Amino acid sequence: MSGSMNPAEFAKIRAVEESFWWYRGMRRILFRVVDPLLRGRRLERVLEAGCGTGYFSRLLQEDRGWPVVSLDISGEGLRYARSLGVERAVQGDVCSLPFAAGTFDVVLSLDVLPHLPSGDEQGAIRELARVTAPGGLVIVRAAALELLRSRHSEYVFERQRFTRSRLVNSMRAAGLRILRATYANSLLLPVALAKFRIWEPLSRAPLASGVEPVSPWMDRLLHVPLAVEAGWLGRGRDFAIGQSLIAIGERAA
Repeated sequence: MSGSMNPAEFAKIRAVEESFWWYRGMRRILFRVVDPLLRGRRLERVLEAGCGTGYFSRLLQEDRGWPVVSLDISGEGLRYARSLGVERAVQGDVCSLPFAAGTFDVVLSLDVLPHLPSGDEQGAIRELARVTAPGGLVIVRAAALELLRSRHSEYVFERQRFTRSRLVNSMRAAGLRILRATYANSLLLPVALAKFRIWEPLSRAPLASGVEPVSPWMDRLLHVPLAVEAGWLGRGRDFAIGQSLIAIGERAA
């Protein structure tokens, strides 16, 4: 089976993902980017390919009423998903999805492609497109820019990062028409560069998760740039560089 995340990270994510500044901010950004493209669409079946702990799938089920199928390669992640009440949790490989062609109206894959060995992402994107119904959407979020690899990247078994052109070209090669592609988590880029390229090499600290809780005031402070970005991106404006990428493609009807 294809690459997966460090199993030790699931417990850390589950402990903070409801309230941690990065998760709250990136969810807000994602919805502001995606919602305009969902207007008028009838969603009868949605796939989250690489659901992790299943928290986001549950959020889509409960807050939005989306009929979500949650797939992950990790049994550890699926145990969390089922404990959260995720109704349709399936173990499977994003590079070989166990679904018929054209099954889903929307397919999401959030921060999954970076865990695949370089080269395997094209097969995964083809699979995401294959199981999407004609006229349906494929929504991908991925870590951006090799320059931003960090101790956290290595700890979670991240194997690659993407540029906008590389991700867009891979999605187009899978037969998807790109509706939107932008960088995100951009305003904190100077902080990230200082931490990952200066502080971490100098400190020589061991590999560690980057989702450890911070003080409430720091959490609020770090969330502010993401909230600002959500407003900017929600008005249809893009960022030319950033720590993450969001790309949305439509399968040809």
